[in-house]
Amino acid sequence: MKSTQKKGHPYGLHRVIQPEGVLPQPAWKIDATPEIYDNELLIDVLKLNIDSASFTQLKEEVDHDPDRLKQRMLEIIEERGKMHNPVTGSGGMLIGKVEQVGRLFSQSDLPVGTKIASLVSLTLTPMKVEKIHRIDMKTGQVDVSGKAILFASGPFAVLPHDLPESAVLATLDVCGAPAQTARLVQAGQRVVVMGAGGKSGLLCLYHAWKNAGETGQVIAVEANPEACEEIRSLGLAHHVLQLDAANPVAVYEAIAEVTQGNLADLTINCVNIPHTELPAILATRDGGMVYFFSMAVRFTTAALGAEGVGKDVQMMIGNGYAPGHAALAIDTLRQSRALRNLFVQRYGQEK
Repeated sequence: MKSTQKKGHPYGLHRVIQPEGVLPQPAWKIDATPEIYDNELLIDVLKLNIDSASFTQLKEEVDHDPDRLKQRMLEIIEERGKMHNPVTGSGGMLIGKVEQVGRLFSQSDLPVGTKIASLVSLTLTPMKVEKIHRIDMKTGQVDVSGKAILFASGPFAVLPHDLPESAVLATLDVCGAPAQTARLVQAGQRVVVMGAGGKSGLLCLYHAWKNAGETGQVIAVEANPEACEEIRSLGLAHHVLQLDAANPVAVYEAIAEVTQGNLADLTINCVNIPHTELPAILATRDGGMVYFFSMAVRFTTAALGAEGVGKDVQMMIGNGYAPGHAALAIDTLRQSRALRNLFVQRYGQEK
């Protein structure tokens, strides 16, 4: 059977249906036929983790009706050949079992049946879903039956045995954020994490606290009062501010107060709703940096917003990939028992 596999492009160009000549991620529609090319991996999909911005938008679109949400997700996947939200432009990631390995796939010796998590977005992952069994309306995790394709260029992680799968899925979905935070935060810096109570926010807080050290200042901004209490219980921030991250004046005034007017050296935006670009910029000192990890962020809004208020800040768009990002994120749960317990409580049951 392997000898009959067709030759595939390393970046999946052979799967693009329309428009021609683009990569799978920006393509409107891709071919999700579950017959692999020589450099692909076929996955028996068990669970999806929908990107937070996408899941929030979809829930609002269907008035938080689970049955309508199932139907809308199936419509998107059928229409596009992938889970690519046409409004937010974002996707998520998946857990599944290896079903077939192409003879030229990067790890051609990967055993069939191995349980893995994809580390590339569902916006470029060819996928067919036969049935949605259950949607967790709080976490965005979706139990499904389906098939997906991983390209030769797509990283993945073999699931660890010492952590619950649902907690691992939630962690790996945002593993680019803590990896970049660990790179960016320096000792003694003032760091603001917006959307600090979500998956990416909590992981970023841990590494901000770890790297900024005793001479630094870590400030958590979160709208949900329960999440604020959880952050306080973790002890990963000097200040926990319950604020609407889309309110530029409130955010600016609160950050200015707790930093004695100095503002942040680095602001990390993990908020899953629109209109938080300017608040993040205003929270940051001239010459500082804003790291936009959120998929709800719009580049033009951020660029024009900074110009409009005369702010000289560096702006970094979040890259979901960094070398070693999956291992770092999983090790974070191993290093912090309290954070691990919170992720298990929210996203999965302890084995």
